[in-house]
Amino acid sequence: MGEPQWAVVGDIFITGCQPSPHIVFGKESFEGNPDIADHRFSSPCGIYSPGCGLSNVVTSWGHDEYMHQVLERNNVNLPEQGTYMIRYHSLYPWHHHGDYDHLCNDKDREMLPWVQKFSSFDLYSKDERVPKISDIKPFYQSLIDQYCPGKLSW
Repeated sequence: MGEPQWAVVGDIFITGCQPSPHIVFGKESFEGNPDIADHRFSSPCGIYSPGCGLSNVVTSWGHDEYMHQVLERNNVNLPEQGTYMIRYHSLYPWHHHGDYDHLCNDKDREMLPWVQKFSSFDLYSKDERVPKISDIKPFYQSLIDQYCPGKLSW
């Protein structure tokens, strides 16, 4: 694609440790990233402790974390599984390949099936037919009203 690794959006990965071999553009996309040559970031755990939990690591920035932050700051009514699915659904190396399991805690492993289920509705699951907004708006508006009532701060 030609873009630098830091500019690639979509799938996310954990920063501060050895990159997963299952990152979408491969480990070679990290060539030129100075973190790779830094011994603090090149081991499987890197700067993290084993079992620290995904909530205690830093992922590359993406729409997942952005939406998680918006929902958290607005105190929405989504169940924990919902916000967890949103936050980690693009961490494909974890939920599709088992990478980063050494950083997971019991909560992460408990939530993993929810993230995997949600993933089946994510990337590459869209229909090419564009729905009529007026046909689907009442259904989705009722969900918004139930789980994200009022105005959200973005």
